[in-house]
Amino acid sequence: MLKTLTVSNFALIEYASIDFASGLNILTGETGAGKSILVDALNTVLGARVSSESIRGGSDFFRVEAVFEIAAGSSLRGLLHDQGIALEDDNSLIVSRHLSRQGKGIILANGCHIPLSILRQIGAELVDMHGQHENQALLKPETHLVLLDTFEPKIKAALDEYRRIYAAWCAATADMTQITSDSREREQRLDMLSWQTGEIAAAALLPGEDNILEQEVLVLANGEKIINGVSRSYALLSEGGKGFVGVLSALAEIKKELEMVVRFDAGVQTQLAAVTDGLYQLQETASELRDYCENLEFNPERLAGLQERLDVVHKLKKKYGPTIAEILSYYQKAVTELAAITNYEERLSELTAKIATLKQQLIASATELDRLRRGSAQNLAEQICSHLIHLGMPKARLIVDVKASDRYTATGLNEVVILFSANPGEEPKPLQKIISGGELSRIALAIKTVSASRDSVGTMVFDEVDTGVGGQTAQMVAEKIALVSRDKQVLCITHLPQIAAMADYHISVEKIIEGERTKTAVKILGGEEHKMEVTRMISGDNVTPAALRNAAEMIATACTKKSKMVK
Repeated sequence: MLKTLTVSNFALIEYASIDFASGLNILTGETGAGKSILVDALNTVLGARVSSESIRGGSDFFRVEAVFEIAAGSSLRGLLHDQGIALEDDNSLIVSRHLSRQGKGIILANGCHIPLSILRQIGAELVDMHGQHENQALLKPETHLVLLDTFEPKIKAALDEYRRIYAAWCAATADMTQITSDSREREQRLDMLSWQTGEIAAAALLPGEDNILEQEVLVLANGEKIINGVSRSYALLSEGGKGFVGVLSALAEIKKELEMVVRFDAGVQTQLAAVTDGLYQLQETASELRDYCENLEFNPERLAGLQERLDVVHKLKKKYGPTIAEILSYYQKAVTELAAITNYEERLSELTAKIATLKQQLIASATELDRLRRGSAQNLAEQICSHLIHLGMPKARLIVDVKASDRYTATGLNEVVILFSANPGEEPKPLQKIISGGELSRIALAIKTVSASRDSVGTMVFDEVDTGVGGQTAQMVAEKIALVSRDKQVLCITHLPQIAAMADYHISVEKIIEGERTKTAVKILGGEEHKMEVTRMISGDNVTPAALRNAAEMIATACTKKSKMVK
């Protein structure tokens, strides 16, 4: 149920905060006052597309916020849980939408950022919009099937099961089409994968092998330089060179001199220790350099072999990936695909059997769906006609015609068309061929009356569905809308006093001019104000005692009729 709608800087509305009640909420006002703007604002927080053109002139943004109370058994709770959206402690859901002049939008549901697609899913569970646009949608045959499927819970369950089987059947059929589409291409792919996997397997690559090979090649390719450098370093340490002694000899002499000094002055003890340590370390280093030179072997054949191995690795890298890891990954994928192609006949046999089984299940499920639809179609038509009688169409005939299609679709094997005849002696024909605007409004209202107690949506909005209706029919329409409000919250924009008189909660929308600006003002009407508004709707500005008595009688009659309505 919608509890509060707060609108800021939206179209003509500078600011408005409206509390709504359960039952029938009536919105009235002169044409152009802004009633439909409130509906547009509500649509905005339900997921309708909107642009910066909706921002009130002189403002940088608009913001619309709606507070809903979510019933304990609402299916919306599961969707909110999946999106990580927790309800408030009082089971409220606060949905807000903000849009700036720059086109930057923010959508929040109880403080959680959500995308527009999720907002639309939430909105569809919160409010059922019903206006002239929805009436026109009723002329499209595809909506007739949806209407029948939502009429009976058993149909929905059967449709869900059918769709599960249909999706599996479509997937299996698509797999069959893919593997049988081009045998020549499959053979070519088989040859290529066989060659590629054989080539990679023959190389017997090891992870990280290329780095090891490159390092060893670097050493062997520069063997002469390495030997000369190490030999020269050893000589400088051990033997010295022309005109100077070796480093080890010089350090040994320094050590000897400092040992003599220490006998007289211990102040150089630290320096002596450093020289001694350095001498021992360099002696060990010289020994290691000598061993390195003796063990180093320059082998041209080994170098050639390593370079040949590197060539193999680099060739594979050009074909299958820049690293050995990626080459091996490609190899595993190719082996898997090769196995799938090699097992083509086996896979084909499995798919053939699977498709045959699914087809049998599909036929059985579609048959059951057809049976349920045909069984419910007459019941739906009878219930709609019973309401049409009370909407001034006692001789109307309406048929929900369920036909068999020649192909399976996501909705089964049925096509549904609503046929209608307003007058005796006329054969029922499809709605779109014969319907008038007034007739369509009443049929749509009858349908909503039938479905009101069957769906889980807590709020229904009637946006000027009384267009083209007057006289006694207007009273009948008013009673049907009031009847719907016994099952759920209803918001109704109307110009008919008969409907306004039925209000449980009356909201007046008025356009006012302040200075050079026009804006929309909203006011809750109670008691005498409610009666005055109904009077205005009856007689315009000519408020006479007779008009006031007429309005009072209309409101009293409405209260009596509502008290007799069974919820």
